Amino acid sequence: MAANKKTGGLAGVTAGETHLCTVGKEGAGLTYRGYDIYDLADNASFEEVAHLLLHGALPTLAALDAYVDKIKANRGLPEALKTVLEMVPAKAHPMDVLRTGVSFLGNIEPEGDFSNQQNVADRLLACLPSMLLYWHRFHADGVRIDTETDDDSISGHFLHMLHDEAPKELHRKCLDTTLILYAEHEFNASTFAGRVITGTLSDMHSAVTGAIGALRGHLHGGANEAAMELISRFDTPEEATEGVHGMLERKDLIMGFGHRVYTTSDPRNTVNKKMSKALAEDVGNTTLYPISEAIEKVMWDEKKLFANADFFAASVYHFMGIPTYLFTPIFVCSRITGWAAHIMEQRANNKLIRPAADYIGPSLQPWVAIEDRS
Repeated sequence: MAANKKTGGLAGVTAGETHLCTVGKEGAGLTYRGYDIYDLADNASFEEVAHLLLHGALPTLAALDAYVDKIKANRGLPEALKTVLEMVPAKAHPMDVLRTGVSFLGNIEPEGDFSNQQNVADRLLACLPSMLLYWHRFHADGVRIDTETDDDSISGHFLHMLHDEAPKELHRKCLDTTLILYAEHEFNASTFAGRVITGTLSDMHSAVTGAIGALRGHLHGGANEAAMELISRFDTPEEATEGVHGMLERKDLIMGFGHRVYTTSDPRNTVNKKMSKALAEDVGNTTLYPISEAIEKVMWDEKKLFANADFFAASVYHFMGIPTYLFTPIFVCSRITGWAAHIMEQRANNKLIRPAADYIGPSLQPWVAIEDRS
């Protein structure tokens, strides 16, 4: 077996078919419905990619205009949901906020018949940023924000709600691009969890709630938050180099490097790294990007581990003034497109997902009466 061959956790096991995405072809590639991720990141808006994943094709100009209008019309939150979000404690994990918000929305806006699935998917895409920022601003700033902005893009809407003003175009575009990069990634843990739930013929809100729960775990989501914590420890690239060498010697866990499927590089990192450099120059930060590069170099030189999508995404978000604890929930605001597309794909050719297990417990044992047990 090759040294870099992943084992356990169903690694290498094909669990189904998909029209949506390829990951790690020849060690590095990523495509959505046949479109290369670099083409999408360079040329598309997130709304175009959402349409591609959820509605099956890139939209025409007229179709995109109509889709943007639909998303904008679905950003508002029902008063009952706002009340629930206000009741979620300020100290709650933001992923718990979104999990609760989606679950509650399923109570007051149930999917009903599966023929409504496209509208439910678009509704979640539109209102997840509103849920997150309504809760955040209520508890962080003591304000009840208007979640129905005039911004045409989801990225602009997010940053507008966060900062109370329309964002710089560079910042809006960079967030838009990260949403594209995170939108879909084949049968990852959260997507597979969503498909398993869908396979029981459950509703979309239940499947998305389960997917959020899976993404909440530190082995799936959260690496960008850990990466931000790491790069923030150091004041200079030299200090970072020395510090990471020490961490490797102690065998400390260093998040943001390597990948379960990619074997040579993560194509999303290339894009994030460029954006991190551009944003650092824009905001006048002369330390975080060089520190990130220094850490990246040590990890490659010493462990031959490449930076994944999460490592430079951390500084991208930081430069836009996004609090670290909101990094992983942004993942949800993007990946809802992939999750919902997989839910609809699973329904189109459904089979209950019920794998077998290899039993490794004791062999058949005789019954022992309770008074005779030691």
